[in-house]
This record gives sequence, C-alpha cells and structure tokens, in this order.
Amino acid sequence: MTGFPRTRIETLSVSRLIMGTNWWMGYSHTSAAKDKEILRFATAERVAEMIEVYLEAGIDTILGPIPLPHVQKAMAMARQKTGRKLLYLVTPSLNLAGDAKAHDENCRTLDECARLGCPVCLPHTSSTDALVDRRARVIRDMDKYCAMIRERGMIPGLSTHMPEAPVYADETGLDVGTYIQIYNAAGFLMPIEVDWVHRMIWQCKKPVITIKPLAVNKLPPLVGLAFNWSTIRDCDMVCVGTSTPDEVRECIEISLSILERRSPDLKLQRTRSKASVEPKK
Repeated sequence: MTGFPRTRIETLSVSRLIMGTNWWMGYSHTSAAKDKEILRFATAERVAEMIEVYLEAGIDTILGPIPLPHVQKAMAMARQKTGRKLLYLVTPSLNLAGDAKAHDENCRTLDECARLGCPVCLPHTSSTDALVDRRARVIRDMDKYCAMIRERGMIPGLSTHMPEAPVYADETGLDVGTYIQIYNAAGFLMPIEVDWVHRMIWQCKKPVITIKPLAVNKLPPLVGLAFNWSTIRDCDMVCVGTSTPDEVRECIEISLSILERRSPDLKLQRTRSKASVEPKK
C-alpha cells in the first residue's frame, strides 16, 4: 500500500483524499433522472471495486450520510478482500424540533452512527445551517448535539454550506474537530465568492474537508483538483466523488502529481481534433 498523504482530525489519522459517496448513493445535483441512473449502476460490487482501488493507494477515509445497504455491503466486501480498515465520516440529519420526540429520534440516529463504527460525526448542512444565527454569530443548540456525539465516542464536526458556520464555531469555542465546506473553482453551490471562502479556510482553527471540488463534473479533474490542492493548507482534505475504478485512479494520480509538483502520468482522451498537436513518432 502506497502512502497517500495523511492528516489528523484531533487524534484520528485520515487520508487527505477522501472518498465521496454522492455518486454511490444517487445524489447527482443534476436531475431526478440522473439520480435514478446513478442507483442503477452503483451496485455493491461496483462500489466495492472503487473502494479497493482507493485502499490500494492508502486512501481509507469515506464521507457521507448513514450508508445505504448496498454501500455498507460494498464496504464489507472491500474490507474482506483487502484486509484493510475503512474510516467512515458520517453526516446524519438531525431533528431540530427540540422536544422529547426529536431528542429520542436524534439519540437513535447517533446510536446508529456509533454502531456503524463512525469515528467522526458531522451533522449535515440541512441541520447545521438551519441553526446558524447570523445576528448573534452563534450556531444555536449545536453544543448540545456535539455533546451527544462525544458521549457516543465520536468526534463532532460540522457539515455546512455556509462559510459563516466555521467562523462562528471558532469564535464561540464550539467543541468540534473539523469542518466540511463547499469549495471549487467554479463557485458551484457556494453562497459567496471563492476568494472569501479561501480566506475562511486558511483562518479556520480546525482542519477543513472541501467538497464538490469538480463542481459535479462541471470542471475537469485536473482543473478542479489542481485548484483545491493548491489553495488549501497541509492539514486540510479534499473529498471527491467517482463512479468508476478508472475515475478513482485518475483522481488519485492527478492529486499525487499536484502534491508532488509533476505532470500526471495519465493516458489522455483521444479524438481526431488532437491529431495536430500530438508529437510525431
């Protein structure tokens, strides 16, 4: 197993390249038809093949919601075949009603995350961002949810689409170990300009996991990954989604080539229009 660069979330060692799960669980950010097509092709066997390629490169960290049954099966298959462990950073949705029924539901959700062995639990943006109070510069009630996560032996984090969330968490000393933040060269799904998010990442007191680096295939892998790797800190991570083993290999090689400051060793796509720029043999 080669050693892809690693970083730490508190005491936990994680790979700096993280496996995204949107392309395994049917979240295309494109259309309902695309979502349906993803689930038709993302079988447990195919997902396991991709995970195995990641593991062979020393990439053992996955990010996503409580995994669907076919993803759980794929993880088990990959672990059995490779004999290697996986770290699943989970992003559950919470019930924010604040009553006893919501508390019981959240306890069951977090119990399930702990049962699955997730070392880090980052409430999803749908929960986190609903609690962000821009006027008071706080994330209301999140301290209670972080305490519930700690009680179950997991490291709390925040999954957010709002650049304010890490700022307020740092200002108030919220008990979290890492943040998830959308960050890509296209500004896709980003609520403010890219340069402002870039500054926020560099000012964060905790390591940041950047997501959607390819802007859902709106950016070529070389462009999207080069931007992210070149503009984040050594402690930060990049989470990328893939749908085939070859895409996994390309993302790994491109990432390594950027970090090692060399040209990627990849076979480029060939079309008739490229003939005029290819060197003569």
